[in-house]
Amino acid sequence: MTSDMRVLAVNGGSSSIKLALFKAGDPPQRVLHGEIERIGLPGTCFRVESLNPAESFSRPLPGPDQGVAVSALMDWLDRRKGADAATAVGHRVVHGGSKYTQPQRVTASMLAELRILSPLDPEHLPEEILLTETLHRRFPGLPQVACFDTAFHHDLPRVARLLPIPRRYEALGVRRYGFHGLSYAYLMEELARRAGPNAAEGRVILAHLGSGASLAAVHHGKPMDTSMSFTPSSGVPMSTRSGDLDPGLAGYLARTEQMTATAFSEMNRARSGLLGISETSSDMHALLACEAADVRAAEAVDIFCYQVKKCVGSFVAALGGLDTLVFAGGIGENAPTVRTRICEGLGCVGVELDEARNAANQGVISPAASRVAVRVLRTDEAAMIAKAVFQVLGPQ
Repeated sequence: MTSDMRVLAVNGGSSSIKLALFKAGDPPQRVLHGEIERIGLPGTCFRVESLNPAESFSRPLPGPDQGVAVSALMDWLDRRKGADAATAVGHRVVHGGSKYTQPQRVTASMLAELRILSPLDPEHLPEEILLTETLHRRFPGLPQVACFDTAFHHDLPRVARLLPIPRRYEALGVRRYGFHGLSYAYLMEELARRAGPNAAEGRVILAHLGSGASLAAVHHGKPMDTSMSFTPSSGVPMSTRSGDLDPGLAGYLARTEQMTATAFSEMNRARSGLLGISETSSDMHALLACEAADVRAAEAVDIFCYQVKKCVGSFVAALGGLDTLVFAGGIGENAPTVRTRICEGLGCVGVELDEARNAANQGVISPAASRVAVRVLRTDEAAMIAKAVFQVLGPQ
């Protein structure tokens, strides 16, 4: 690993581009972080927070579209010279299909294959490909590394991986892939660091609860099951995604409302979940604030908590018990009320909360004598991306 490398970790999506710059270290050291937010909406903003206050800023961007956002990022990179310049870029790539299971340098053939996978995740993959290609055109000598969110789950047990549809589709790559893998990899490393290797080797359920939400069951440090399946729209309800649905609903809506497959997919991905149930907001914080006065908001929160709780219970059965439950993600890390509602009724499997610790968002929110350790860990996908880039591009 060369000491002068500086890695820009990028997480590009349809509504935001998150970034963080790291310098070499063990672990890599974060120099700054930032985000272009509200892409496609009024009030698009580019903000950066740096260890060097002179580099920090927040400014609006003219024109709320992806092209303006990407252009602003390119210009910012171009202005960073000398020791401040990024020497490599790492990308979170949501879907690697069945082929890409390890971080690796971006190539033209890889991008061609990822373009074929784009229909599996139209919310993220097209933007990730666009950003990668634009970076290459603007900075052709800048190495780029793709880090795949599906890689963590690649070796799921076959009983969890195989979908109950005609077997021939497996050969076409139709399987349970699972997502949020960069987050889960970080959380397992952090669990081992904080609680010791024995905890990480135990029966662990990880709940990454944010605008996208999923859970993973891990034993002996290996993934055993996960709630998301072939696409990131499956599993538990999310901010705008439905989670699991009866497959017969697509046919019913096609017959009764002439809804096309494309329209059904768009509804399922962008107009369902918390937003669809509440009819007002996709934001958990906003729904909690108004649930007492709006039954729709209350039902959205209740359904989210119920489905996550149900998933935890099913994973306890799959693992044969539970030693550690971890909450992470924007909701999991910052919403004590949601954690309380999820854990209510899980006393039968040993889950208890210390309400004072939970209200304070402490690292351990279960009582000292609890059979199951319940933890709140702040995930850091950017750190995992940076670590992977240093490993891929460092001395061989």
